[in-house]
Amino acid sequence: MSSLFDVTIIGAGPVGLYTAFYSGLRALKTKVIDAEPDVGGKIRYFYPDKKIHDVGGIAETTGYELVQNFKQQAETFEPEFVLGKRVTSLTKQPDETFLLQTEDGEYHYSKTVIIACGSGTYEVNPLVAKNADLHHAKTHYHLRDLEQFRNKKVVISGGGDAAIDAAFTLQPIAKSVDLIYRGENFKGYEKRATDLLASNIQVHLQHEITSLNEGNELETVTICAKPSGKEEKLSCEALFISHGVEVDFSFTKNWGLQTADWGIQVNPFMQTNIPGVYACGDAASYSRKIRIISAGLHEGAIAVNSAKQYLDPDAANEAMVSTHHEHFTS
Repeated sequence: MSSLFDVTIIGAGPVGLYTAFYSGLRALKTKVIDAEPDVGGKIRYFYPDKKIHDVGGIAETTGYELVQNFKQQAETFEPEFVLGKRVTSLTKQPDETFLLQTEDGEYHYSKTVIIACGSGTYEVNPLVAKNADLHHAKTHYHLRDLEQFRNKKVVISGGGDAAIDAAFTLQPIAKSVDLIYRGENFKGYEKRATDLLASNIQVHLQHEITSLNEGNELETVTICAKPSGKEEKLSCEALFISHGVEVDFSFTKNWGLQTADWGIQVNPFMQTNIPGVYACGDAASYSRKIRIISAGLHEGAIAVNSAKQYLDPDAANEAMVSTHHEHFTS
């Protein structure tokens, strides 16, 4: 039988990582499980090079830097990380502990559970075009390594904020940037769209990619004008695709969790309708919810404090602040 943990956190994004740190402050034996192969959540996957400005006390940082700091902080009290494992079931046992099963059949045991999985698990919508399967290596769905695009002719497909951000990010390092969007108007912020149209980035509205060249090396993409059906070939050495994601939050109902709006319904203690199960970050829903990282960190601490008192009703309401905590003062 796997070891029994005090707290198991589902989700290793920024909120899940900070929750693991705070759980360590409360001397709770902690495990973190995430479906992705590395920590960082959506920021690691979609925004590693994007500038982030709305985390308290940090005027500006990249997504990658922010994730690395959260990871280092989370590792302070040595929680156990289980990555690349999607939790598929959550069951309360007769002894009031929880059994979590991952899609590969592994079992995990915990006295309490904190759900910090953001808006759920997600799969990117792939490029659908002739010969797309021949060029997986040059087709990107995130900007984890900008050097892959240096001095390359880059074609971007998409019309939302992620596509526009990618265009501006890649413009200084790529040889050229073409942005293809099938709509008449961009879905991103109006000011960013206006700046894009005034830039040197080549914009092709009401077009879509219909095919990539044959052969081992990516050299061209064919785009088709939606109104006329006229086709045009563009030179291309790297593709960035931003066609959105398919989000799966259905597990909440399968696990018997009550939902409201977009998230799991919680009370002010981040308690769900199942005693011993808590939610925080984008996974949690309550009145006047604010969906920013800083708010999620606060919710994570509340969830841990609630879990601590669930396990020990005589425990203090909150953790000792770090400046006085024995781990940092000894």
